[in-house]
Amino acid sequence: MTARSRDEEFRVSTPLELLFDLCFVVAIRQAGDRLVHAEAEGHLRHGLTGYAFVFFAIWWAWVNFTWFASAYDTDDVAYRVATLVQMSGVLVLAAGVPRAFDHNDFTTAVVGYLIMRVALTLQWLRAAHGEPGPIRRTALRYATGLALVQVGWLVMVLLPRSVWDWGFVALAICELSVPVIAERHQATSWHPQHISERYGLFTIIILGETISASTVAVQVALDEKDVLFDLLPIAGGGLLLVFAAYWIYFDVPIREHLSQDETPPFAWGYGHYFIFASGAAVGAGLEVAVDKVLGKTHVSELAAAAAVTVPIGVFLVSTWAVHARHDKRETAQWAVLPVSAVLVLACTFAGHWAVLLAGLVSVTMIACAVVLAARAAAASSPGPA
Repeated sequence: MTARSRDEEFRVSTPLELLFDLCFVVAIRQAGDRLVHAEAEGHLRHGLTGYAFVFFAIWWAWVNFTWFASAYDTDDVAYRVATLVQMSGVLVLAAGVPRAFDHNDFTTAVVGYLIMRVALTLQWLRAAHGEPGPIRRTALRYATGLALVQVGWLVMVLLPRSVWDWGFVALAICELSVPVIAERHQATSWHPQHISERYGLFTIIILGETISASTVAVQVALDEKDVLFDLLPIAGGGLLLVFAAYWIYFDVPIREHLSQDETPPFAWGYGHYFIFASGAAVGAGLEVAVDKVLGKTHVSELAAAAAVTVPIGVFLVSTWAVHARHDKRETAQWAVLPVSAVLVLACTFAGHWAVLLAGLVSVTMIACAVVLAARAAAASSPGPA
């Protein structure tokens, strides 16, 4: 196995990668369902902690596979088998999500995670076997780091649940450190166009959760005529939020920044944890808002609204910090997303109108961004001779 060229033209996602992503739809859905349950029952701290832990495992497994595939996707028999094994691990992880949330039993989730990581470790060893010099050392450092951290996860399963919070944070830091250490002297040949497309596709998966929640709101509204006018603003606002999220994320030609080394790849790749986690949490928040209207939860109206506005606020800020600001040149353009995030959070106090108002704020933000971009383009273009 040898690395693919970073200058390869027309590099796009393969059908195997798309099938791999499909497995993560299941895992994200499981995490979102448990977050909804925890928020609806008023167990906010427990729900957010469990969601952060589980989503980290989901996201980090996807990130590691994606960057490895960007450099070493040979699509031969051995590579396909290793990828299918990793998919099996994703499904085991997804099956363990309810037990992790409800009973603090992370055993099944950790087993699924280890299945994915062992397969990836073998992939790095295979890459080391086929690569010379510095690249070989990079691959070996990856394999060694992965193996050592997985031993840490095995030990964690045997420890009391009381140490899991701090133990998880420590091991997560170790996980994030492996690529930084491995590529310190020689980076792998990941492909900018391929990476930007892969992250974009995962963003679409995340936004699909919000679309699903909005669809549920419409369906319930049609079935429950007596709450029709309370649910339609949630459905409409949810759709406006997902449309706005799509717009601001894909409005940036990030592959150009990645290919020109204008954007640090580690900061950009790692920062997407907040984009993905908050984006998926918006869908869960919409379900909580619907449950509040139907009387299926006893959380306050303020808490139900915050379940939507807080994650969308985090999405706006994190997208600006990690992704969108690289394409902004004027101060007004830089300020659009942060100001919009503050206004969205202020919508929390609007009661059952909070979701719709947040959606309208987001759409207004898009309109402002379009006008400012057009003005900046006109100012920078040369005038008539």
